[in-house]
Parts: sequence; structure tokens; C-alpha cells
Amino acid sequence: MSTDTDALVRRSARLVVDDIDFDAFARRPLDPDTLRCLRYMCDVEGHTMCYLREVLATRAHQDPHVTAFLACWCYEEHWHGAALSRVLEVHGDHAGALRARSLRAGRHRRDGLRLLLFAAGSAVSANLPAVHMAWGAVNEWTTQAGYARLAARAGHPQLTELLGRIMRQEGRHIDFYAGQARERLQASAAARRLTRVTLQRLWAPVGSGVMPSHEVRFMARHLFGGPQGLAAARRVDRQVGRLPGLQGLRLLERAAA
Repeated sequence: MSTDTDALVRRSARLVVDDIDFDAFARRPLDPDTLRCLRYMCDVEGHTMCYLREVLATRAHQDPHVTAFLACWCYEEHWHGAALSRVLEVHGDHAGALRARSLRAGRHRRDGLRLLLFAAGSAVSANLPAVHMAWGAVNEWTTQAGYARLAARAGHPQLTELLGRIMRQEGRHIDFYAGQARERLQASAAARRLTRVTLQRLWAPVGSGVMPSHEVRFMARHLFGGPQGLAAARRVDRQVGRLPGLQGLRLLERAAA
């Protein structure tokens, strides 16, 4: 994976939004449901650094290819959140540093407990990085599908362009996570068993550990409800099912239902 990782790192960049017409959102505002989804997505993107802290508490930090990618991943995710924040600000919703600070402050004790659990799990099992990589792949596939569904539902040209640029960067994140997961799962039956059981029992839609449950349910219904949403969920599940040992989990379809 070193060559692939080197290529991903070299291509890492701040999201280009200088030519996005953010004033278009003032002339043609987004509907309340779309704004609710964007607020959710902005909050989750802004929480990436906190999740990175947990991953680095595991044995994943010993792999220089993983840490090189994660540094770039976190940087790019920050600018995704910043771009979504600009859209919200046009609509009078201040979703920048103050909102992120409030969200993190409210989760201080819970995040501390999660950090301890991640570190303890890594001490018990050498296969935990395989779980993280597979989990990351599932989340990135789900995020990319969610952005695509939101763009389709909103039908706003500038939002479609912005989300398309974010999705292209998410595609590189998928390449890394899925590639790492595939290698680690192929190499170890124990990793396949642990990853399957962990995803089956613990995985929930992206943002479930950060956002209130009623917001998670809204996102699931809005983006993955109905025939088109279900089809998108099933596409994600097929991608997950191509990873060794993860066939037939139907994670997103079950979550959407």
C-alpha cells in the first residue's frame, strides 16, 4: 500500500471553493430539510479531529502509511466542514468554531471514555486496526452516498457543485480505507471474524456517536428512505460486501429501515 498511500498524500489539498458562488444561496435559499442535513454533516466533519485522536490511541499509529494518510484525511475533512459552514452562514446559521467548541464541550466525558476503550481494545487485540480501516471504509462510502443523495434531493446547482468536489476527495479516502481493510482482512481470519462481529453489533450511521438520535433518524429517512434512497443504501452494502469476510451484512439498509 505504500505506493498508493504516497500518491494519495501527494494529491491531498485544501478543498477549492474560491470559484463557488456562495451568494447564490442568498438569491435561492436552500429548503429547511436540506439545511438540517448540512448542519448535521458540518458538525460531523468538524468532529473528525476528535475521532482521529481515538484511532491514534490504537496500534494504527505504528504504521507510518496509516498516519501519513490520516494527517491528510483530517486536513481535508476540516475544509469540507468549513465549506459547509459557509453555506450555513449565508442562511444565518453560524456553524463555525463556536458551534464546534460547544459540541465538543458537551461530549468531554464521553469522548474521554471512548479514548480509553480504544486504547484498551488495541492492547487486547492486534487486529483492531483492521476493524478501524473497514469501519472507515463503510463510513466514507456512506458519507459519499449521503452527499450524492442530498445533492439530488436539493437540486441546487451551486450545492451540487460543492458537494461534488467534496465527494471526489471522499473517493480518495475510500481508496485508502478500503485498500487497507482488504489487505488486513485477507491476511487474517481472526481479523475477519473480529471486524464482522464488530460491524454487525456496533456500527451505526455516520455521526451517531456525535449527533442526537432524532437527527440521525431524520438523516436516515431523508437521504436513504424511499425507493431511491434504499437503492443507494444497497449500493453501499454491496461495496462493503466485497471486502473479505463482510458479505451480506446489509449495514446501511438495516440502518435506513
